[in-house]
Amino acid sequence: MTQPRITLDSNKRGGRPCIRNLRISVYDVLDMLAEGMSEANIIEDFPELETADIRACLAFAADREHNLYTVAV
Repeated sequence: MTQPRITLDSNKRGGRPCIRNLRISVYDVLDMLAEGMSEANIIEDFPELETADIRACLAFAADREHNLYTVAV
């Protein structure tokens, strides 16, 4: 699954996945959600973000999790 809103640039945030070439990483958004912030709170703090950006972060994380392989011990 490709997320066009998620970009990779080795010159930004150490090459971590970011949102639309901004300096806001997918991890930042996921961390804020995990801390209990609502989408509205995140957008209030980062007005350059859109609801679709937050949803793209969730989809990116879900896709990444889906593609991980389980190693049987």
